[in-house]
Amino acid sequence: MPLLRSVAITLGLGLGFGVVAPLQAQPMQCNGTVLQLQVQQQGSAASDRFDFNLGLEAEAPSKTAALDQLNARLAAVRRVVAPLASGKLTIPAPSTYRSGGGSSGPVREQASTSVSGVVSKANYDALIQAAGRLPGVSLRGFTAEAAGGSEAQLQTKLLRAALADGRRQAQTIADALGLRRVQLLRIDQRGGGLIRPMPYAMAARSSFNPDEARPPESTVSLALDYCLA
Repeated sequence: MPLLRSVAITLGLGLGFGVVAPLQAQPMQCNGTVLQLQVQQQGSAASDRFDFNLGLEAEAPSKTAALDQLNARLAAVRRVVAPLASGKLTIPAPSTYRSGGGSSGPVREQASTSVSGVVSKANYDALIQAAGRLPGVSLRGFTAEAAGGSEAQLQTKLLRAALADGRRQAQTIADALGLRRVQLLRIDQRGGGLIRPMPYAMAARSSFNPDEARPPESTVSLALDYCLA
C-alpha cells in the first residue's frame, strides 16, 4: 500500500480582501480573514520493474586485443542477460583509451561500453547474480520504475490527502481565532510528479530482494487560500 507523508506546511494570515480563484469563473470575496497555506504530500508508488545499467570493460596490450576481449565479454553478457531482461538491450558503441606508460608501467589499451535494459521483479536477483559474476562487468545501478497505473493512483491519493490536510489546518486556526466558517478560495498546484530514486550500485551479497530497493516516489504541492469568518 502506498505510503503517504505530509512533508511541509507553511501559512500566512491576512485581513479580508478579494482573492481570485483560478478554478472559478468569478472572483470570490472574503469578508473575514484570509489564510494562505502551503501543503506538500509525498508517498511511494508500487514498482514492478527496474531499469538496470551494467558497465563492461576490457584491457589488453593493443587496441585490437582490447576490442576482441570486449567483444567476447559482451557476447557472454548477452547470453546471460538477454533471457532475463524484458525487451531489448541497449548497448552503445565502445570507447577506447590508453593508460600507463613511463613510470606507470607498460602501455595498456582499455575498451569499454555499457549494457542497459529493463528487468522484472521476478528476475531482479537472478540478473544481479548472473551478470555480477561475469569478468569485466560492473553493476552500475538499478532504478525502480512505477507499475502501470500506480503513479496516477498515488497522485490522486496525495492530492486528496493534501486537501484534507489543508482543511484540517484551516479549521484548527479558525477554532483558535474563534471563527466559525472555513471556505476554500483558491487552489494552486505547484510542481510535483514522480521522483525516480537514484540508481544504486550493488555490493556483494548472497541475494537481493526487489522489495528492499528504494521505490519511486511522488509529490503533490498545493498553495491553498481559505476565508475564515
